[in-house]
Amino acid sequence: MAKSLGPVKRKFSPWTDPSVKPFIRFENVTKRFGDFVAVKNLTLDIYEREFFSLLGPSGCGKTTLMRMLAGFEEPTEGKILLQGKDISGVPPYKRPTNMMFQSYALFPHMSVEKNIAFGLEQDNLPKGEIDARVQEMLKLVKLEPFAKRKPSQLSGGQRQRVALARSLAKRPKVLLLDEPLGALDKKLREETQFELMDIQQNLGLTFLIVTHDQEEAMTVSDRIAVMDRGIIMQVATPAEIYEAPNSRYVADFIGDINIVEGKLAGFEPRGEGGRATVICDGDFKVEVEQGHCDATAGADVAFAIRPEKVRISTEAPADTSANAISGEVWDIGYLGDFSVFIVKLANGKTFRAAQANIARLVDRPITIEDKVWLTWSADSGMVLTR
Repeated sequence: MAKSLGPVKRKFSPWTDPSVKPFIRFENVTKRFGDFVAVKNLTLDIYEREFFSLLGPSGCGKTTLMRMLAGFEEPTEGKILLQGKDISGVPPYKRPTNMMFQSYALFPHMSVEKNIAFGLEQDNLPKGEIDARVQEMLKLVKLEPFAKRKPSQLSGGQRQRVALARSLAKRPKVLLLDEPLGALDKKLREETQFELMDIQQNLGLTFLIVTHDQEEAMTVSDRIAVMDRGIIMQVATPAEIYEAPNSRYVADFIGDINIVEGKLAGFEPRGEGGRATVICDGDFKVEVEQGHCDATAGADVAFAIRPEKVRISTEAPADTSANAISGEVWDIGYLGDFSVFIVKLANGKTFRAAQANIARLVDRPITIEDKVWLTWSADSGMVLTR
């Protein structure tokens, strides 16, 4: 895993300090292409040394937002500030940013070291400084033995690292990564994610990554902005996005989740939090402990819970009055480290439970067509009001 990155990233939270000014600020930015609005009156702050992800489906505006920061597009309205200065109208080559594209765009006729040196040569740096910078980058991305090879002689992961080294060689203040790992296979992509985190931490740069890969965003990011149709739906840490989504859209977009519509029966304050009671479709009751609930009794709400927080058993619980439903196992997905059980309820809808495969068993104790009970604790789910 990521060595000592965990504690470092947990302590890094400048967005919680009102005295810290954002490094990058999108201020009321709108971008139109003819009649199509790609980005809608968006305001977003990104902080120095942050690894920030723009996450969303194709066409949500995330790449347009990055291209505006890079200078390849200009805002129709609003402004973009870098270190407090408006960079609108500044050409890409004069901005302290560099962009790494999904295609990598390496020169096929140049060696690895020549590809890395290209931008430095264009800036007319002294040869000695170029050579030193190239060697520094080769060491950083662990490609020293491959310096003389051409891109065609490298693996996909090695080409990705060459592109990264070339982007970093000019020492930009902000590195922009547009779906940088999309061409890699799953295992290599996961390994490279942690390499990116190491490099970002070691260099102390600000990274902004565009991706539609939820796992990738959750792995590398300090914070994530979830986007939909040119609007930011939520900005938060990966843990907050996953455990406390602010809407049905964010809850459903990130990871696997059960979402059941219902009506709020009431909310009882308890100390700093409270307990919400929801009558869900299918006439089963759930009780949810959470900090607040901005809906009144009788309002349409949704109950949401992640499958891994749902317990599955062939035996009925002692109390079935709340947070318990019964059904029949309809299908099972075996994913190696855990299994997903799809349970058909009496009302014909399905509910998912995930169970870690902690024992080396080929035949599982619960199988298809078994009658089961699904239960969960009151602090495992959440009530969504929008």
